[in-house]
Parts: sequence; C-alpha cells; structure tokens
Amino acid sequence: MDNKNLSKLTAWPFIEAKRILKKLNKESKSFLNLETGYGPSGVPHIGTFAEVLRTNMVKNAFSQISQIATKLITFSDDLDALKKVPEDYSHPEKLKAYINYPLSSIPDFTGKFASYADKNNYLLKNFLDEYGFDYQFISSTQQYKKGTFDKFLMRVLENYEQINEVVLPTLRKERRESYSPFLPISNVSGKVLQVPIKIISKEQGIIAYRNEKNVMVETLITKGCCKLQWKVDWAMRWSALDIGYEMNGKDLIPSFELSKQIAKLIYGKVPVNMSYELFLDDKGEKISKSKGNGLSIEEWIRYGTRDSLSIFMYQNPKRAKRLYFDCIPRSMDEYKKYFDSIKLESSNKVLDNPVWHVHEGMLPEKSYPIDFTNLLNLVTALNTNDVETILSFVKLYIKKDLDIEIENKLLEIIKLAIYYFEDFILPNLKKRKPNEIEKQLISNLIINIKKSPNNMQAEDYQKIIYKFGKEFYPDDLRSWFVSLYQILFGSKNGPRLGSLFFIFGKERTIRLLEDSIS
Repeated sequence: MDNKNLSKLTAWPFIEAKRILKKLNKESKSFLNLETGYGPSGVPHIGTFAEVLRTNMVKNAFSQISQIATKLITFSDDLDALKKVPEDYSHPEKLKAYINYPLSSIPDFTGKFASYADKNNYLLKNFLDEYGFDYQFISSTQQYKKGTFDKFLMRVLENYEQINEVVLPTLRKERRESYSPFLPISNVSGKVLQVPIKIISKEQGIIAYRNEKNVMVETLITKGCCKLQWKVDWAMRWSALDIGYEMNGKDLIPSFELSKQIAKLIYGKVPVNMSYELFLDDKGEKISKSKGNGLSIEEWIRYGTRDSLSIFMYQNPKRAKRLYFDCIPRSMDEYKKYFDSIKLESSNKVLDNPVWHVHEGMLPEKSYPIDFTNLLNLVTALNTNDVETILSFVKLYIKKDLDIEIENKLLEIIKLAIYYFEDFILPNLKKRKPNEIEKQLISNLIINIKKSPNNMQAEDYQKIIYKFGKEFYPDDLRSWFVSLYQILFGSKNGPRLGSLFFIFGKERTIRLLEDSIS
C-alpha cells in the first residue's frame, strides 16, 4: 500500500499498525511478534478474549500495510502462584489448600487434566480455536523449566542491584524488606516463596534463601528453580520472545512504565504499546476474573452472535464500557449497520469499516435481513417462542423471498431473539388495563380498521392511529403511543405500530385490539 493511501486509514488497528511499522523500519526488523498475556488463576475471562481479539485486529491491519511476517503469541503465566481462590470456583476448600503454589503444580480436581493451570489453559485455547485465531501458545512453566529464559535470568542477576533501585521506591516499606526480583520455588513444599535472598554467585547464577524450615538453601536461578516477579518477568519476556507489540488494560499503565525501565537494564527490548480502558459490570464496577462479575463469552453468545461480540470489542477500546446483557441488541444492530454499509463504500473506506476488522478482510456475502431490535419487538408483540411463526411474520415484514443461506442465518437470529425475550423482556412485561377514555379510543380504532380495505399497508395503519392521537392528544401525541404500548405489550415503547399491524394483518390486529379492552 502506498503512503498516500496509508495515511488515509483512520481505524484504530491501522493507527497502531502504522506506529509499529515506523519503529520496525527504524530497527530494520524482518518480523513482528505480538504478545497477549493470560493468568490461568481462573477460567478465561472475557477481558482476556478482548485483548487477544484486539491484538489480532492489529496483526491483521499490519499485514495489510507491510510484507513483514507476523506471529501472535498467547503467553500463559502458569508458573505464577495462586494468590486467592476465584469466587466462582466450584471446589473452594480444595483449592484454598494450594495458596502460593505454582498454578501448574496444583491438581485439577475434575481429574481430566494434569493440573489446574492445564485445565484453564485448555479452556483458553479452546475458545481461541473456536474463533479461528492463528496463534502460538506458550507456557511460562515450560519455558522456565526447559531453559529458554536462562540467558535472560542471568542478565537479571547481573543487574540485580540496578533493578532493585528501580523497583524498591514503588513498594511499601514492609514489602521492600523481603523483595527480590527472584522468587525461589521451595525445595520443601514446592511453593513460590517471597523471601529475602543472598547472592552467592552472579557468574554461576546461584542465590541463597531461608526455606519454610528456616534452613539456608542455595539454588540456581535457572532450570525452573526460580521465577521472576511479574513486572520483571514481563520485561524479561519482551527480550526473550522478541516482542514488538503488546497492549494492556489502563490499570497496568504504571506497571508497564516500570517494566519498561527494567527492560532497558536487560536487553533494552520494549514493544510498541497501547493501553485500553476496562469493562464495567452492570453496577459500574470493573469486571474481575476473581469476582466473576460481568458477562461471560458463553452468556453473550446465548443471546447474540460472535460477530456482535467482536463489534463490541472493536468499538472504542480506549473508552470504559459497560458490559452487560442490554449491550447485546445494540451490538447486533451495529454489526448489521456496518455490514450493510460496507457494500457501498470505496476501497479505503472499506478498510476503516469495523466489519472488515471483525472478519479479517474476509467478508461474508450475506447477513440477516432485519434489525435485531425490530425482531425483538416482533417477538415481544407475538409473545411466542415458535420459530416458524416468527419467521413467517418476518417474511411478511421484509416483503421479499429469501434464499436458503439468508433464511438459515435468520432462523439462528430468531432463536437468539427468543432466548433474549424469554430471559430479559418477558419477566418485566406488565400489560395494564385501559381507562374508560382509552377503551373508547381503541374501540373507535377497531371500527375504523374494520371499515378499511383488506390490502392496507403499514402507512395506512399508521395514519389511522395518528388520526385518533391528534384528535384526543393534540398537545402530547407521544402519550397516545405510550398508552397503546403499555396496554398492548406491557412496555413504554416498541415497534412502529403501523408496521407491526401490517405484519399482523387485519384480522390479527383487530383481535389484538379487542383482547386489550375485553
């Protein structure tokens, strides 16, 4: 892509890609490794998925503007110690006994996996595979034990005092007393120990510490005998894995800045970085893996498509967003809006369309033919979970034949709408009885519809409704519609009534109105 066209790209993944390319060109690099980090102390979090998805979007954008080879690395910090039991864990008492043990040495209590970490790593890889990500999974435990990091651990030891000078001022007084960049793995219990250490030999890579029995122990820092504190570990990985790009949550900005200082004391490798805002739950609190609040991926795709989830993740990554069930209909409609518009856009505009990034440039030919919000309104009005009944009404609404591919997509969307209606709309529906004036108005409405031709269109129904509204609510027409929505559907708003009556047909519309005043 020439510089002229490149400068026109404004989508945030392309902005990130251009930042990376500028740096790599200065360094004359012929490849790009992009990293995402995962702590398997609990099941994969929707925030983890968001980071992988967004990083992959940057990777794909970069591949559009450069011939430099790329690789997405998903790194699992599975040698980290378990600090606390996740609130949503099914065997809390069993897991509590393994506080401070490496995640990869804790048993999986289901008996299906080699360890607690292996189970959570499997869940992570499984949903990444389901989404079709092209990635390389790397286990911290494996890398430490097979010596991949040894050279870099020695470098940390060589610069032990300088790293402490960077880190210690950021710690509380009591924490400083026991701090060391190295965390020995106990020769007695196998726990990850936070203990003061004594350097025996920088040349041989040997340190000493007192174990749980107060016995002074000498150990190598290599071969998996120790691990690094995570901020030092993070900095070390950038060099060890040659990371060129990594994003992180806004809450980790201070940690990134500290790791950047540490990295300069190792081999100086610091990736291009983007910080993103965090997701909030329905109460406006930060979603947390340990708390289990917010929305899971499984919960989202019960009510919305994977594409709608991806659109939600794409939009405004630097803005804090509430992540809850009521986001799903809006994201479904946003996906459809962008999908419909991309067919009409010029080549450069296409690359800035969110749908292009969702599908990595491989756009599907067709989508579903009705907005999800309108579909929800229809399901609400019909108050049925019969897929075929809803499908027949949608066909009336869109007034055209559907090919088998679009119809199959539509059937899936209808099922999602039914689930959403049953779980979130139906429990809150409270139809009210009309007052005497409203009864008379609805009776007059019924009489007028009965007198009207059988082939009325949506606008014809809308004109009749307006006629009565203007007559009896001249200064507050909205009140008339709110009253009808409350009486007919149990909500304060809903679908355009003229369109809905048209979909219902004359006889069913009359029956709906008659039932409301009976």
